[in-house]
Amino acid sequence: MMKTLQDKMVLSNGQHIPYIGLGVFQMSEQNYITQAVMQAIQTGYRLFDTAAVYNNEKKVGSAIKECHVARQELFISSKIWNGHQGYDETLFAFERTLRNLQLDYLDLYLIHWPISGKYLDTWRAFERLLKEGAVKSIGVANFKQHHLEDLFRVANEKPVLNQVETHPLLPQNELREFLKKNGIAHAAWSPLAKGTLMQHPVITSIAKKHGAFVDQVILQWHLNRNTIIIPKSITSSRIRENSNLAYFKLDEDDMRKLNKLESGKYVGPDPDDLAYFLSSVEREREFIETGDIEA
Repeated sequence: MMKTLQDKMVLSNGQHIPYIGLGVFQMSEQNYITQAVMQAIQTGYRLFDTAAVYNNEKKVGSAIKECHVARQELFISSKIWNGHQGYDETLFAFERTLRNLQLDYLDLYLIHWPISGKYLDTWRAFERLLKEGAVKSIGVANFKQHHLEDLFRVANEKPVLNQVETHPLLPQNELREFLKKNGIAHAAWSPLAKGTLMQHPVITSIAKKHGAFVDQVILQWHLNRNTIIIPKSITSSRIRENSNLAYFKLDEDDMRKLNKLESGKYVGPDPDDLAYFLSSVEREREFIETGDIEA
């Protein structure tokens, strides 16, 4: 079935999440954020995905408030950053996120990265927030199968969703099957592989065949695989383009060609790169000291 902005996935806890949302990574100027959020809402978007480390929660909250859309119509997701993980630290960080977004609750709260020695305590805090009704759903991002299996050992609640880098070069097939088996929704960040596929001959030929844009072909590939997508854009035309996917249909041959593009290459960091994440915590300390992280 072709999916539109109105279509939603039912999560394992019964909550509904739109299949198509707007990501706000690297959006920092209030005017750009407000323009993007307002255009997205006018187009029909209701899912907005941010994170503490994006350093724009306050701006996103202000933009959402300015749009005057009923809170129950929106699905707002954010993520806890690496240096804020731990039980008490998580509870404090969540209150800051909620205050920045000017909300009474979050629809979805995610552990941004599986920081070794931290995420189990972070998950206990998440379960408390869920029990108290401060969040409707809890999940993770960038967790591989072994991280999830480790979490399952102590969790009273399984994550409802795992948001991971996914695109035709990195389809995450094995992880996708594991998530499906465990009733965990698959959401894609960097669904367009940071623009690296825009000139790919296979995809451009499929786009020409259907009279579609390359990014639309890739996004429909995701939706055909029952994946939630949160492409980022600040331009009105691209925001509309990324949601207008129902006017053409990828056939079996198209999907077969796209599925053959797998290379296993990340365009972002590998979640098992411990050195990278240890350094990311150090970088965050620098951001805090210079006032570049919202407090």
